[in-house]
Amino acid sequence: MAVPKRKTSKAKTKQRKAANMKMKTPGLSICPQCHEPKLPHRVCPNCNYYDGREVVASDM
Repeated sequence: MAVPKRKTSKAKTKQRKAANMKMKTPGLSICPQCHEPKLPHRVCPNCNYYDGREVVASDM
């Protein structure tokens, strides 16, 4: 089993963790049908439309 020779310094640990801090939330686009925010290139969870047509049948 591999065991580290020396304690990992605080600076090295923070450098490693800083890479994940740079990640940002994905940008949101506006649904042209219902004008609610949604993830780009995905079916709108509010109105079930994508590219101007209903993709998932709504249960209303």
